[in-house]
Amino acid sequence: MRTNKFIYSLSVLALTFGLIISACKKKDPKPEEPAIVTEDGQTSMDNRWAQTENDLAISDINTEVSNSAALHGKSSSGANVNALHAALNMAITDYTVDTTGAYTGTIKINYNGTVVNNRKRTGSIKLSIPNYPAKKWKDAGCVLKVEYINYKIMRVSDAKTMKVNGTQNITNESGGSWWELIVLTSQPNLVTTVTGSFLYVAFDSTKTAVYNINRRFTYTMPNNILTCQCEGIGTYNGLTQLENYGANRDGIVFTSQVIAPVIWKLNCGAHAPVQGEMSIKANDRNFTLKVLYSVDANGKLVNVLSNTCPYGWKVEWINNSVPGKRVFAYN
Repeated sequence: MRTNKFIYSLSVLALTFGLIISACKKKDPKPEEPAIVTEDGQTSMDNRWAQTENDLAISDINTEVSNSAALHGKSSSGANVNALHAALNMAITDYTVDTTGAYTGTIKINYNGTVVNNRKRTGSIKLSIPNYPAKKWKDAGCVLKVEYINYKIMRVSDAKTMKVNGTQNITNESGGSWWELIVLTSQPNLVTTVTGSFLYVAFDSTKTAVYNINRRFTYTMPNNILTCQCEGIGTYNGLTQLENYGANRDGIVFTSQVIAPVIWKLNCGAHAPVQGEMSIKANDRNFTLKVLYSVDANGKLVNVLSNTCPYGWKVEWINNSVPGKRVFAYN
């Protein structure tokens, strides 16, 4: 029974991947699942939350670097800002953008503590293009340096907090931006990679986890719906296709490997992938979790139409020759 509880809590890490646009609301743990709050299962839930918030921050970054005339490389901002926000159905109330350094290739997103979607954010994210102005964000090969400066999130429903410090790099592989893809519809896709080592995440101002992010995102607009294909590009300890690896708050090493690309679409939300498979391993356990996205309530894989969303996802495992399976709803 205790093994099953750990499997449940570790499997939640599977939803850390590919969450970019919308926040993922989770239910409080059930009383009969004490492993979630008493052992490293809780840390796996921490990893999920941290990855979700990192991806949501990257959503803000993609939006604002596309809005900035100086960093993007377009002639002016003005109405462009409202056009992109409108296309993404975004009403920005919880942050402002400091553009005083834009002429040097630097802007800063400052979060003001306004509660939006159960999240209260403070701190800053500094964005800079190291070889500016030779490179602008719309140029293929441009690297955007992302610095998290005491970036703190409070989950208002339970007052849990998380503070992120560290640096990541976002590389524009294809050229263009969300502006060309979503507003102008002048390019078929946008391909970026997000990499970063030693991203420090402190939970409730106590223990700290360390993450190493290695992802490739391919954004497209089929049927005018923003869609993202997410792949793992990292390598660690003989494993490839890792989207994340590191150590949880208790120092236990884990890996998160993408077996088949994870795909989400804006109308369902990044927390509800419509396709994908992952393999998750904690180094102190003798089994691996197989995670399949887009299933019905019975755990059967389903193909969803453009205007529909799947029920959830399932996790399968074999422990001491005994197979197991659980199905989880996205919401």
